[in-house]
Amino acid sequence: MTTGGSGAALLAGRDVSKSFGGLQVLKNVTFAVREREIVALIGPNGAGKTTLFNLISGLERLSDGSIHVAGRDVTRLPGHAICRLGIGRTFQTPRPFRDLSVADNVRTAALFATEPAPTTAELLALVGLDDQRDMRAGQLPPARRKLVELAMVLSLRPRLILLDEILGGLNPAEAGQFVVLLRRIRDEQGVALFWIDHVMWAVMDTAERVIVLHHGEVIADGDPQSVARDPAVLDAYLGRAAATPS
Repeated sequence: MTTGGSGAALLAGRDVSKSFGGLQVLKNVTFAVREREIVALIGPNGAGKTTLFNLISGLERLSDGSIHVAGRDVTRLPGHAICRLGIGRTFQTPRPFRDLSVADNVRTAALFATEPAPTTAELLALVGLDDQRDMRAGQLPPARRKLVELAMVLSLRPRLILLDEILGGLNPAEAGQFVVLLRRIRDEQGVALFWIDHVMWAVMDTAERVIVLHHGEVIADGDPQSVARDPAVLDAYLGRAAATPS
């Protein structure tokens, strides 16, 4: 198992643990994401992936361990302070302001930016919503609302975006378009991506590194090909009998 390779970490967690009452959801999770890196976080349902994102973004408090952004300890900072340090977040269910237009959603988010960002028109062109800028966000189908939320996050000029199942519920064509967009965001905007998803073909084709959680613990961290062959990963997803030929 590797732990992220060389280079200074933009986002790093060490021995991150989280319990809800007597239920331990995460145990001693250590991870890192570097500048401009695309890292996938995968694992079976209930592995603790979204809980980890909630801890990183300040929605939940750690039970133990620490999280750093560009070397700064953010373990006990509130969510808005973590956002101002350059950490953006999307959610499994997109949360734009449904009664505002697409463009006004992006303009509203941009009010909280700490430095100049691309214009609303530029962001809507990037995500492919320039022809729907005046529609109310609530009128858009789910895939389009995900694009609105992504443009809102980009208006904050993040250094890293936490993407929580952004491909969830999309058909293969929509998922393929999102994958192309994610690569453009990294390449053209210089943004690192930490990405939860269950769409394995997209993860394996796009991520430069994959971290696997199972029962709240990291069981693998490496390049996609190595992780896909890891016996512990095969066991977690398929069961030991499926992973071992008879």
